[in-house]
Amino acid sequence: MTALKQYDRLEASGLWRANADDQRREVVVSLGDATLTISDLRDVALTHWSLAALERANPGQFPAIYHPDGDPGETLELSEDATVMLDAIERLRRVIDRRRPKPGRLRLVLTLSAAAVVAALAFVWLPGALLHHTVTVIPDVKRTEIGEVLLSRITRISGQACADRAAQPALQALSLRLLDTPDRLVVLPGGVRETAHLPGGTILLNRALVEDFEDADVPAGYIVAEALRADRQDPLEALLRSAGFWSSLRLLTRGELTPETLDAQAERILTAPPAPLPDAEMIAAFTKAKLRTAPYAYARDVSGESVLGLIEADPYPTGSDTSVLSDSNWIRLQTICGN
Repeated sequence: MTALKQYDRLEASGLWRANADDQRREVVVSLGDATLTISDLRDVALTHWSLAALERANPGQFPAIYHPDGDPGETLELSEDATVMLDAIERLRRVIDRRRPKPGRLRLVLTLSAAAVVAALAFVWLPGALLHHTVTVIPDVKRTEIGEVLLSRITRISGQACADRAAQPALQALSLRLLDTPDRLVVLPGGVRETAHLPGGTILLNRALVEDFEDADVPAGYIVAEALRADRQDPLEALLRSAGFWSSLRLLTRGELTPETLDAQAERILTAPPAPLPDAEMIAAFTKAKLRTAPYAYARDVSGESVLGLIEADPYPTGSDTSVLSDSNWIRLQTICGN
């Protein structure tokens, strides 16, 4: 039987030589299950070739020349007329080749699998790592620049910042009292709900906080609370986290953000509700600022029910020995947006 079931016996004539120095001789080639048998004309076997180790020296050319793998000196030539034998040999070689182990394919699969794992890790890890690195290396001057650009976009909606000349010293005094620097507070005529913060440390206040209350401790409390929010999450980190991976990469490599990114962040600042703060952290911040919590708490909830913790744990229930502003400065500050 042959390796191909449709043939009981398959033979063809050919020319064979044992090595490169021998003369070619006419032989009979028989196809078996796993071997190619080469016999002389008296049917005496001269050699057996393993089909798995059979190589063709001249693919597509005739006469077809075959040799054992690794021994090109021993050859078998089959003429183009031996169509059936040639077709059978080539079919068997293709079948055997498909069954051979493919180390290169395995390497490719392993390489692609490793690349997929690396890509998955990069997808999960790289954005956060890049964001953290960017936030760490961006200098304060660039943060301030970004904050100023955001403020310019915010004021297109809110209106220009209130800047009555007579009230500016009072605003600077309030900033120095609560934030240790005289230039971090901006009062807006609208837009921002109550307070908001920008990269670089600027805190925005709605004019109602300085106009609608009799006690300077109220706007002071809102400022301390907003400064605490900025301390809990870096405003630049919040911006980049919202904007995405490419914004972090652009800021890190080119030192800038797109106008679309800045516009979207300005809109978020104006519309996002203030992040809630734990009472314990609030009380600690008010204590450090030598500021009462009760006026701020009642400004948030007149009934006091939702802010009872801040009222009962007021660090200065009878008042702090350090006033927020002098009476004259408080009166000036209340007119910072004009009459």
